[in-house]
Amino acid sequence: MSAVRWLVKCGAAAAIVLIACGFATVRFGSGLQMPATTTRDGTLITLSRYLREPVPDIVLVGSSITFRLKEEYFATRGLRNLALAGGSPVTGLEIVANQPQLPRFILVEANVLARSTDTALVERYSRGDTEPFFFRPVRAAVAAYEQRLHAPLTHEQVVPDLRRLVGQPPSNFDNRIYVDRALQQLNAEDPTDAARFNVKRIEELVQVMEQRGARVFLFELAFAEPIEGSRYAATTREIIHAAFPDSNRWLPIEVNRSELRWADGVHLDERSAVIVAQAMERALALARTVK
Repeated sequence: MSAVRWLVKCGAAAAIVLIACGFATVRFGSGLQMPATTTRDGTLITLSRYLREPVPDIVLVGSSITFRLKEEYFATRGLRNLALAGGSPVTGLEIVANQPQLPRFILVEANVLARSTDTALVERYSRGDTEPFFFRPVRAAVAAYEQRLHAPLTHEQVVPDLRRLVGQPPSNFDNRIYVDRALQQLNAEDPTDAARFNVKRIEELVQVMEQRGARVFLFELAFAEPIEGSRYAATTREIIHAAFPDSNRWLPIEVNRSELRWADGVHLDERSAVIVAQAMERALALARTVK
């Protein structure tokens, strides 16, 4: 009998905890960003935040190249960078297109177009129920702690650092070994079929989103000079510009290339990313004044 009573008490205590967690899910489930448990989760925090918060005015979608343009580099309020490290711009574009409300401006990176769309990710973030089904007290406590002590930086907080960084001379890091390696890989890859497929999908999404009132611009970020002439870059550029020949469709990013540096020939270093972000912001300011 003592064993039975112990099991009853244990079951009752578990039921109370489960009920409390159920109520907590309703009350707090969408209020805190749960901390990442894997490296992949860490790249998806921005997508979860995008679904939870009011629709921003401007959204960037792209690959790891655009991922380097951190949101705090931009003074423009209401800007979200949904670029996925190691991902395709089409993945982010699909997720944005599947939401009930669209941003006013959508900027699509045109550098990396040979990667397939992450259909699992699109499905997950198109359902609108990305929050955990059941409240997790420990993770919620960690999330609250992290948000209190390590809240995302704002542009105002980093302005002095950005000015100091841009005021420095460009890096003199010798990246030739990395550029040669990247060039070899990009010359070996033929992106033709995959790029054509993705560009076709971009055309379809652009048409649908602009019918819903959004404005879509494409943009290209500069590579190191040897990479610009690679098979991958040249083929991708030819395909996307053939599909979108109108210059008004492209966001002009006017920068002095001599000021830019790439750690590996492909991805901008921090100083260069700030310079490019500022150039994009100037182009955006002009685009927002034109109907």
